[in-house]
Amino acid sequence: MPAQYSRILLKLSGEALAGEKGTGFDFERIARFCEEIKAVVDMGVGVGMVIGGGNMVRGRQLAEMGMDRVAADYMGMLGTVINALALQDVMERRGLDTRVMTAIRMEELAEPYIRRRALRHFEKGRIVIFAGGTGNPYFSTDTAAALRAIQIKADVIIKATSVDGVYSADPKKHPDATFYERISYRDVMLEELGVMDQTAVTLCKENHLPLIVLNIHRPGAVAMAVRGERVGTLVKGDHRQ
Repeated sequence: MPAQYSRILLKLSGEALAGEKGTGFDFERIARFCEEIKAVVDMGVGVGMVIGGGNMVRGRQLAEMGMDRVAADYMGMLGTVINALALQDVMERRGLDTRVMTAIRMEELAEPYIRRRALRHFEKGRIVIFAGGTGNPYFSTDTAAALRAIQIKADVIIKATSVDGVYSADPKKHPDATFYERISYRDVMLEELGVMDQTAVTLCKENHLPLIVLNIHRPGAVAMAVRGERVGTLVKGDHRQ
């Protein structure tokens, strides 16, 4: 089946890179993720990525331990840069042309985020990994993903998680939770489902940007979503359908 989207923004958590260890890197798992991404690129789809930093450091957790919130969030942003560089290395060893762009300037490591330059990378068929969040404290990498997706004119955000999609409650804690194949942004906010933070959800809703939440550990799930097959949960529109 042909791809239903010409450009996607893939949001991947930092914890996904760590695997069962919870911290650091599981390079076998990262290699498998890269094969999933390569399958999408081979379909002619432009891929942008935003990586979380939870396997390195979580700014909010440090703030709860007494650290200044601004300093803690900047540490979290630096964690996303480390993850982006690790992912870039694995991808390029598999022949994927990749660029890392950061919201915080560090030219020795990566390009600064400039929208026109990012769009040019997509025109040349490169994968662009957006690191450093939004470059501002108090904003999550979910918000960064929504913002970058809008800026690069992505057709959809694919949020890769460790569960099969959106549920009425955490399915790991509540086995009887209801699974939603499709839900509106309005209902996500009203039911406080925690799909993304409220700022990210609002950005997607106001810009009519669909979101697919799926399980990254299901082989081929990202490619299935790109082909328009039913996988995970589709979040779209203002009303439940």
